[in-house]
Amino acid sequence: MITTSSPTQPSKIKQLLQIPVIVAALGYFVDIYDLLLFSIVRVPSLKDMGLSGDQLLEDGFFLINTQMAGMLVGGVLWGILGDKKGRLSVLFGSILLYSLANIANGFATNVTQYALLRFIAGVGLAGELGAGITLVAEILPKEIRGYGTSLVASVGILGAVLAYFMADLFDWRVAFFIGGGLGLLLLVLRFSVFESGMFTNVKEQEVKRGNFFQLFSSGSTFMKYLRCILIGLPIWFVIGVLVTFSPEFAVAMGIAEPVQAGKSVMFAYLGLSAGDLSSGLISQYLRSRRKVVLGFILLSIGCVLGYLLVDLPSAEVVYFVCMALGFSIGYWALFVTIAAEQFGTNIRATVATTVPNFVRGSLIPVIWLFDYFKTHAGLMQSGLIVGSLTFIIALVALWGMSETFGKDLDFIEKH
Repeated sequence: MITTSSPTQPSKIKQLLQIPVIVAALGYFVDIYDLLLFSIVRVPSLKDMGLSGDQLLEDGFFLINTQMAGMLVGGVLWGILGDKKGRLSVLFGSILLYSLANIANGFATNVTQYALLRFIAGVGLAGELGAGITLVAEILPKEIRGYGTSLVASVGILGAVLAYFMADLFDWRVAFFIGGGLGLLLLVLRFSVFESGMFTNVKEQEVKRGNFFQLFSSGSTFMKYLRCILIGLPIWFVIGVLVTFSPEFAVAMGIAEPVQAGKSVMFAYLGLSAGDLSSGLISQYLRSRRKVVLGFILLSIGCVLGYLLVDLPSAEVVYFVCMALGFSIGYWALFVTIAAEQFGTNIRATVATTVPNFVRGSLIPVIWLFDYFKTHAGLMQSGLIVGSLTFIIALVALWGMSETFGKDLDFIEKH
């Protein structure tokens, strides 16, 4: 039973550092490692398979889209499973699947095998964040759950930094083996995690759980769900376009020294980790989710304009700006927390798992638009056009969203 009184400081720390929170954070750490490892080792792995020239980019896009397709499928699959069978079933099943798939990635010898394994890994990777955020949000008192979900994300996102260094130190196949091995080791810790009491109570009631189509049962429910997705669009525009294609943007800026995409990703995720922690702390201080998301979106707009309108002088400055961009989109955990808080216990895991994966999947049309406008208007102008669209959509979605800070999550969705 959740108490309504404010916990003392020692009690807060004790609750935040309980096993489910730690395991959720470490699970997301391994998730991010495996999610971004392919982007970092794309070129050496494909070269090792005999590809060169334009094939590196074309097959790279194909493999990324295959992974994203797997995440879209996995988002729905794990979300439904999390509400029907429990949050722990997802935490166990997803990490087992993507750990084995990533170990198998290290044995791939051609693009067909690689694509199949990236799809399977994508399905597995889709479940970790939503299930972890849902579990942490339900087991922590409402006064401090923002701290918990931010802790999960800020620790987890550092997995991108480890992925960069492992790929830099070892052969790409060994880097995949390391990621898969870390996931399997984490399964040992998972046995000490307990199920959410809210889910256990709902499981004993005669109520439909994990009905994905319930989210489309009425206009108001669908719009509430859609807003949760749309406020996250700028996050993956920044990561998937501005940071991923930083080498091309650097060339357009006239920077002579080469910019490494993997290094840009690492710095962006360092900033994102700090941003996630900061947004969580600020939301607790202001007692508002919406105000903080608005502030970070406005900060993102400023950073994006600086990136696209100012000719940066060197690769080092590009990396610094990528870190600033990462910090500015550091409301990733907050936006998933908002999604979890918007809906009842019987559909919460479905929402919290599908929402971030649909945002990740939005990268497919975003890249298509970016490529279209790049052909007609140029690289920098395309970034401005597509970026403006994502930010306008996010601001409109946020404007119609209700505040969820301090909301009691012990309720069911009836419509």
